[in-house]
Amino acid sequence: RGTSCEGGCVPAKPGVGMTTLQDWYMEVPLITRVYLTSSMLTTAACSLELVSPFSLFFNVRLVFVKLQVWRLFTNFFFFGAISIDFFFHMFFLVRYCRMLEEGSFRGRPADFLLMLLFGGALMCAVAPFINIPPFLGSSLAFMMVYVWARRNEYVRMSFLGLFQFRAPYLPWVLLGFSLLLGNSPSIDLMGIVVGHVYYYCEDVFPYTPAGRGRQLLVTPRVLKLLVGQTGRQADDTRVGQIDLAQMQMQQPQVPLPQDQQDQLTQVPLPPSETPQTPPPQTQAPQTELGTELGTELGTDGELGSESGSAPAPAPA
Repeated sequence: RGTSCEGGCVPAKPGVGMTTLQDWYMEVPLITRVYLTSSMLTTAACSLELVSPFSLFFNVRLVFVKLQVWRLFTNFFFFGAISIDFFFHMFFLVRYCRMLEEGSFRGRPADFLLMLLFGGALMCAVAPFINIPPFLGSSLAFMMVYVWARRNEYVRMSFLGLFQFRAPYLPWVLLGFSLLLGNSPSIDLMGIVVGHVYYYCEDVFPYTPAGRGRQLLVTPRVLKLLVGQTGRQADDTRVGQIDLAQMQMQQPQVPLPQDQQDQLTQVPLPPSETPQTPPPQTQAPQTELGTELGTELGTDGELGSESGSAPAPAPA
């Protein structure tokens, strides 16, 4: 930390400067960086009137009749005119898209791309049957928020400093806030539904008795080649862990001093490792009395001779 100087300034360490915008941009993961760049360029082109938004929105008739296939993708890149709402959407897009790619999808960019393609395809299939705007980028961003929230259920969050809650409630808090602002809930609800479908297929179904460990969504090899994912597919539960057995095999063995070796040879085995012979099996008592009265029982099952008294004669 720097020391205070006149005027209240705090000089930084020598040789360490502020992170520039270019450095931050290059630190963003591949899929997130491509999505952010495409959204920024598309919005800028529409604002400069180089491209018309009417040539980008999703329409089933134009896609399958007029064969304007690009609309399947461009409708996810346009977030409206450049305004506060646009930067708000960019913040959520970069934040949760990046945390997903660097978190549970770390080392698996092809699987992350498959999630986006699955969510986009499902939204395009449902959109003609519901009343929803023709640009589905906000719903896709909300889907990523939902998936991140479900996979980080123990993270505590705060909403505007008013109250705290756990991450799984984040989509519903944002949905309620959107309703307070007077927005339509259809966009956010579609993101929640599609996100839950993906979460169930990927994180719930394989661990059910019907799933038996089978994955419903298998990443095609062409996606792995497209993003440069090579080698064995990494499991998100093993990311960042070290193979301790392999590390111990590669570690050189250092001989112990002679006195420590003598101590090791003199240490007796613990009782759990010493061979034990099974105890002899005894015949169970024939009476119904418990072991507490076993010392007072005779061989014929009557109260015994320890008290020295003979059994009472039977009445005539």
